[in-house]
Amino acid sequence: MFKCVLVALALACGLQAEVKVLKNFTLIDGTGKPAVANAAMILDSGKITWVGLAANVKAPAGAETVDLAGKFVMPGIINLHGHLGAVVDLKQSADNLTEANVTKNLKTYAQYGVTTMMSMGTDKDFVVGMRDKQRASGRPGETRIYTAGNGFIAKGGYGGLVGVNDGTASAADVKKKVDSLAALKVDTVKLWLDDHNGELKKMPYDMAKAIITEGHKAKLPVASHIFYLADAKELAGYGVNGFAHIVRDQPVDQALIDTMKKKGVWQLAATLSREATMFAYATTPKFIADPFFTQGVSANVLTTLKSSDYQKAQAEDPHFSHYPEYLETAKKNLKKLADAGVKYGFGTDSGPPGRFPGFLEHWEMELMVEAGLTPSQVIQAATKNSAEYLKAKDLGTLEKGKWGDLIVLTKNPLDDIKNSRTIEAVYIGGNRVK
Repeated sequence: MFKCVLVALALACGLQAEVKVLKNFTLIDGTGKPAVANAAMILDSGKITWVGLAANVKAPAGAETVDLAGKFVMPGIINLHGHLGAVVDLKQSADNLTEANVTKNLKTYAQYGVTTMMSMGTDKDFVVGMRDKQRASGRPGETRIYTAGNGFIAKGGYGGLVGVNDGTASAADVKKKVDSLAALKVDTVKLWLDDHNGELKKMPYDMAKAIITEGHKAKLPVASHIFYLADAKELAGYGVNGFAHIVRDQPVDQALIDTMKKKGVWQLAATLSREATMFAYATTPKFIADPFFTQGVSANVLTTLKSSDYQKAQAEDPHFSHYPEYLETAKKNLKKLADAGVKYGFGTDSGPPGRFPGFLEHWEMELMVEAGLTPSQVIQAATKNSAEYLKAKDLGTLEKGKWGDLIVLTKNPLDDIKNSRTIEAVYIGGNRVK
């Protein structure tokens, strides 16, 4: 009786009950198993304590019961490649990187069902502090943060965020920075290895090798931005843990596949949607009037995307004609790696201008299906697989003992992956996102 009174008081005060029973939904648990109709789930203090058929559920006394008849429930999306807080509308600057703007990004991700994201190397130290506060509770009110802290670029070379990533001069300077990242307990080390179509200085291989070696000595995984097949093969040979983009200059070959499988290198993110944004805004995009898109952006963004001047500037990029080719190569390479048994996760490179947090993740899933993956494979990539890469044993699937990070949908994403956009509710740590 006393417990029931406490639950009633909590609900009256706007708080959420510690014990919830969700029932009568179709469960897509993220493991790849067939969906289960008429399912139910018990959440206690944010964790799943029971999952099974609704006919067998025994609701604890005082539990809040949520009837989800006709709905579909899948795990929250895990994005292994994003960037937090540096953009306001379509303007990127380190000055924008504030706790308030990071929080705004996290809340946007959450409303789109992205319940966990990895911020890949453009963070100031305060983001690590925000992550630590989240983990102390386990039940944040917004998307969970994983972070690479401040990533590695070569001095004067490609990558990073001006005002955050200053650049490393030589391989001899690597250890000091890795030690500082290890002291912060970042979740991964990030490096950029690219020359932006030959325009900028590329990180020397000896520096990249030193970063991987020192990162592993510090017991930290290392992820790399790559573009070229040759660079991917080199880094795979060094034992890099994952590629934050997919090879886009040419088809992946058997030598790379064999090395990735032998060394356990993940294709942690294909970032197909990133490639799509490189040419999508030369005309007014079809999704400009889609409420699913407009809910996450400002009026200023909508005005700019419709602007002929903005569209003309996009089309005048000297490499513009190649961007559709890069996307098609990326799609084919993802399918080839997946078919070959290379481990792959899910990521978008959302956050920079034009790569809209939340919306991009659903676009990514659509493009992955266009690449030849099934909706089930894509959902596993965005949930179970990505949690495995993070070594996050309590995330990624809707099973007993996991956090109640989930999305309630009105249509079945296994029938059409675009149904991932029919979001009715999002829960993080068992609490409904407001």
